Amino acid sequence: MLSILTSQGFPKSIAMTILSELGDRTFCVAAILAMRYPRKSVLLGCLVSVIATTIISALLGWAAPTLLSEKWTHHITTLLFFGFGLRSLWEGFTEDDDDNEELEEVEKELEDENLKKQHKPFLTRFVSPVFLKAFSLTFFGEWGDKSQLATIGLAADEDVFGVIMGGVLGQAICTVAAVLGGKSLASRISERLVTILGGFLFLAFGVQSLLSPS
Repeated sequence: MLSILTSQGFPKSIAMTILSELGDRTFCVAAILAMRYPRKSVLLGCLVSVIATTIISALLGWAAPTLLSEKWTHHITTLLFFGFGLRSLWEGFTEDDDDNEELEEVEKELEDENLKKQHKPFLTRFVSPVFLKAFSLTFFGEWGDKSQLATIGLAADEDVFGVIMGGVLGQAICTVAAVLGGKSLASRISERLVTILGGFLFLAFGVQSLLSPS
């Protein structure tokens, strides 16, 4: 257990996850849902979802060296970190500093979804509709986004258990903050600042990966 916590995968994963998730789409989803529905169900649905996506992503990264050589996996991971870092810095320095843009977009989409919904999904007969809504919105919101791809890359290069624990802890911190802090906290987070900090973090990971032996 101690070796996992002291491995590079754990601190890298928790730092990357927090800077990727603070103020992003799924953070806003959790914040808005927590204002409309029982917090306990929203929190549980979001947590189960982010734990599932983190484990799936890390396992995909762990399996990558069996599909590609360890050398190529290392090179691809390095390129991913540099790519995410440069993209994040570009977005942070060029886009308008509208901290409420993501929040307003998610809020509008949730309103549209409520208007279109005409019947309850079959699964709501077995689990809470609020839990199911929080889980599905978070799961599909996470799938394919920057933090998931970065987790896959990180797990391909670092201790997979450390990456999973760091990612789950980072996701849990962001989710709890969103649910408890609600819309007020989401609207005060500077998405631009978080994006820039995340960009520098990804570049630092890229440099470290470049300098480390493959």
